[in-house]
Amino acid sequence: MGKTSRKESETPCKETFEPFSVEVKTQATAVSLLNSPEEDIIVKACEAIRTFAEKGDENKVSLLGLGALEPLCRLINHNNRVIRGNAFTALGIMATNGVSLKPTSNLIHEYATLCLTTLSSDFPVIQHLALNTLQSVTTDKDTRSTFRNEHGFEKLMDILKNTKLTDLHAEALQVMANCLSDSETVQLIHSNGGLARLLEFILTPNTPEIKCITIKCLTRVAQSSESRKVLHEQDVEKVLVGLLSVENTSVKALVCQAVAAMGLHPSSRDSFRDLGCIPAMVELLSSENLALREAASQALSSLTVNNQPNAFAVYTAGGHKILVRLLNGSCSKTVASSAATLCLMAGEVVIRSSILSHKGMEALVEPLKSKDPQVLVNSMQCVTVLACDKEARTQFRQAGGLQLLVNLLQTKDKDVLHNACLAVNVLASDKPSSVEMCRIGALEMLEEIKHSENHRNRFSELAMISLLNCNLSVKYSLMGHLSPTDMITGGFYDAGKVCWSIVV
Repeated sequence: MGKTSRKESETPCKETFEPFSVEVKTQATAVSLLNSPEEDIIVKACEAIRTFAEKGDENKVSLLGLGALEPLCRLINHNNRVIRGNAFTALGIMATNGVSLKPTSNLIHEYATLCLTTLSSDFPVIQHLALNTLQSVTTDKDTRSTFRNEHGFEKLMDILKNTKLTDLHAEALQVMANCLSDSETVQLIHSNGGLARLLEFILTPNTPEIKCITIKCLTRVAQSSESRKVLHEQDVEKVLVGLLSVENTSVKALVCQAVAAMGLHPSSRDSFRDLGCIPAMVELLSSENLALREAASQALSSLTVNNQPNAFAVYTAGGHKILVRLLNGSCSKTVASSAATLCLMAGEVVIRSSILSHKGMEALVEPLKSKDPQVLVNSMQCVTVLACDKEARTQFRQAGGLQLLVNLLQTKDKDVLHNACLAVNVLASDKPSSVEMCRIGALEMLEEIKHSENHRNRFSELAMISLLNCNLSVKYSLMGHLSPTDMITGGFYDAGKVCWSIVV
C-alpha cells in the first residue's frame, strides 16, 4: 500500500451534518439554548420557555433565577422576525407575575420596558405584542418611571399621531392611561401637544372603545388643579357635554366621571351649567344602568359645591326629587353622592322646603343603617342642614332616626363620630327630640366620650350642652347648678345628684 501524501490528507471534508431536532427537557437547557447561533434552536427554546412560563408564577420566577431575561431582551432585536415575536411573547407572559411575587416581577417589568426599542410600523404583530406587554408592566410605578426615562411616552405619541396605525391606537391609549397616574407624565402631555391630540380623538368619529379609553385619559389628567386649569382653557367642558348625546352607556358613564373631576375647578362648574350639562345629568339619574346612575350622582355632587346657581339648576330640573329616592338605593357610592348633593342644595330655603316636602328627612333614616363611613358622614351632614327646620326635626324623630343617630355615638370612626355629635347638637334644640335622645342613652354615651382621650372632641361637648339645656332637671342633677340663662318652667324637679358609672 502506498503512502498517503500530505496534501491529500489535508484536504477538508466537504460533507456536512444532516439537520437534527432538539428536544428540550429542562428549563435550564432552554435558557442555555437562547444563546445558540442556530436560529431554529433559538425558536424552539423560546417556545419551550413560553410554555413553561404559562403554567404559573413559580415557573416565571424560576426562569428569572436561571437568567432568562437577559437573552430574551437581547433577542427582541434579532434579525429573525419569528425569534423577535417569540421573545416578545415570552417576556409578556413573564411580566404578568402575580401580586404575591411583585418584588420579583418588578425586575421583569424593568427589562420588559426595553420592548420600546422595537416599536416599528413595519412589524404589526411585534407592535401589538409590545403594547400588550407595556399595558401589563406600566401598572407598576417604578416601571412607569423607566418607561418615561426611555422616552416611551414620546413613542406612544408618535403612534397616536400616525393615522396609518389606527389598529394600534386603542392599545397605545391603554398604556397612556396607565402612565397618566404620575404627575411627571401629565407634565409631559402638557408640553408636547398630547392633550390636544386626546381631544382630537374624542371629536373624531371613533369606536366606543377608543372614546372610552380617551375619556379615561382625560379624567386622569384632571386629577390636579393645574391640569384642570389647562383642560378648561382647552374648552374640554364643551367636548364632554357633546359626548352625552352618544348612545353608548359606557361612554356616558365615563363622561360623568370626567365631569365630576373637572367640577372641582370653579370656572368649569359655570361652564357646565351654561352648556346645559346639569339637566342632562339629572336625566341620567333615572337610568336603568347602575354605573351610569352612580357616575351622574357623583358629577352633580361635584358641580354643586359652593355654587348656588348650579344648586338651583338641579332644583329646577327636578333633580332633588330623584336624589331623595336614590337615598334608599343599594349602591353605597350613589347614596353617598346623593346625600352630599342634597346637603349642598339644602342651604337654600326654597330648595330645603321642597326636599322636606318630598320626605327627604324620612329618606335619610335608611342610610344611617349603612356600614359605609362615607354614606354615614354624608347622610348625617344632610340631616344637620335640614334639621334647622322644626318640621324636619319632627319628621326625623317620627321616622325613627334618633335611635340610629344615637347608636352612632358609639362608633370608633372619628369622622362618623364628629358628624353624629353635630347632628345631635342641632336636633337637641327640639325639646321632644332632646328628651327622646336622653331617654335612649345619648347623655351617657356623650359622658363616656368626654372621658375618653381618643374620642373626646369639641363637638361631643356641644352636643351634651345642647341636650342638657333642653332638659334642666337632668342638667341640675348632673351639674348641681343651673346657669343664669336657664329659664325654669313647669315640670322642673330635683331628682338629686346623678352619679355616672362610666368605664373608660
